[in-house]
Amino acid sequence: MSLVFAGVSSHAPGITGRSHLAPDAAHRDEFYAAYRRMGEAMMATRPDAVIIVAAEHFANFFMNNMPAYAVGMADHYEGPIEDPAWLGIPKTRIPGAAELSKRIITEILQSTDVAYAEEWKFDHGVMVPLSFLTPKFDTPVIPVNINCQGPPLTPLHRAWAFGEALRRACDSVPERIAVVGTGGISHWPATPDSGKINEPWDRDFLDRWSRNDRAALLNYNDVDIYREAGQGGFEIRTFLAVAAAARGQGHVWFYTAAIPIFAVGCTVGVMDVA
Repeated sequence: MSLVFAGVSSHAPGITGRSHLAPDAAHRDEFYAAYRRMGEAMMATRPDAVIIVAAEHFANFFMNNMPAYAVGMADHYEGPIEDPAWLGIPKTRIPGAAELSKRIITEILQSTDVAYAEEWKFDHGVMVPLSFLTPKFDTPVIPVNINCQGPPLTPLHRAWAFGEALRRACDSVPERIAVVGTGGISHWPATPDSGKINEPWDRDFLDRWSRNDRAALLNYNDVDIYREAGQGGFEIRTFLAVAAAARGQGHVWFYTAAIPIFAVGCTVGVMDVA
């Protein structure tokens, strides 16, 4: 078949772990409703597997071995790696799709170098989105990691090229594939600035993303990203990869900077799959 769904979302652990601390329950619930609506839209496309493009948080890789890109290739996965009580998500076994993943990896390798792993523990970067998108954790998942944590980071144009390779790989298999990128946007995790959100920067980025404006999206540099969006802003790489894979326009279903306890610009968006 091909790629049948593309979307992006925030994945900060506070989204589930600090739900009860949100100052405006109605605003929080509006965010949750948009997240669940995205899951319903995704499942309506009847995906055989969901590719989650997330950022590494030193859960599976560290600076002694930090691949720029990695794809999971296992029959099942477990998560969260964090304390379930802290994250608000119970430990769960999630089905994988090892044979499908192998075919996708093989195709990606025709144009882009990518690592793969037959063992993978899911952290909040995967578990938070799945808790809204596939709350029964019964849909096969293929995890994808882009190094957004340990410099040197992959250049933005290479993240775009990886998304293009991912699309070619999806188009090469008969299964129906959904792809979801998760990450920032602006946030300063695990720093004294945690909870800071740069709403103007976020909205400018989402405008570029919605237009799927490749030139504008690749016009960022990491020095400016770090200054304006924090180290969490490096995770725009996951959004870029999805934009490159989808090839269509984006639609922001929800964005707010008004839930600082979640410590991220809370975002839900989908893309037309061209």
